[in-house]
Amino acid sequence: MMDLNGKNAVVTGSSRGIGKAIALKLASLGANVAVVYAGNREKANETVAEIEKLGVKAKAYSCDVSSLNDAKNLVIEVIADFGGIDILVNNAGVVKDGLVLSMKEEDFDRVINVNLKGSFNMIKSTYQHFMKKRRGRIINISSVVGINGNAGQANYASAKAGIIGLTKSVAKELAARNITVNAIAPGYIETDMTNSMPEKAKEAALAAIPMKRIGQGEDIANTAAFLASDEASYITGEVIKVDGGMAI
Repeated sequence: MMDLNGKNAVVTGSSRGIGKAIALKLASLGANVAVVYAGNREKANETVAEIEKLGVKAKAYSCDVSSLNDAKNLVIEVIADFGGIDILVNNAGVVKDGLVLSMKEEDFDRVINVNLKGSFNMIKSTYQHFMKKRRGRIINISSVVGINGNAGQANYASAKAGIIGLTKSVAKELAARNITVNAIAPGYIETDMTNSMPEKAKEAALAAIPMKRIGQGEDIANTAAFLASDEASYITGEVIKVDGGMAI
């Protein structure tokens, strides 16, 4: 059975949605969790309260991961509060959809800066810490859109594809130090974002899933928990699709 007792995890974008599901799953297996959020402190505090009910330590931290300075300060604070970091989950992300013809430059930049550069910033900020420990788990949340592309999401697809390249490159850099770096590529997962989609878009997405059901945050969380555990100690540089067959 997977056991994360005594491990310390940092999960970005964990005040709600997939990030929250991952934070709760890691906590249920014994990990202490730093809940990192960008905007909604109330939701972050709710997540912290739910985690604490599981008998582990949790604390909320506000951070704009697109800023390297903010990411560095966050890591310093978490290490001071928790005594170290064992697991990093880069989940923070934003969407600014639109066809390329009408997409604003700032919308392209914002998605790249949060989703891709944010993951880089967090990895860079924890890099030496993991190297010194000679152990660590880095889990990046990509997307099947980063594999297959999607009309109207050139910025998002570019960021998520970039995360795959980032994952594989860093995995090669850190493998000799017993640090694994993997990515999860979710498909159509039920979140606040997908719930706000037009009904026709939801129907089209569902029709493209061979398993004929929408994924849940727990589906991603279960995969993250496995990658964070000792059971996945010989897996690195991989991209695991969790999509009900959407991107076969």
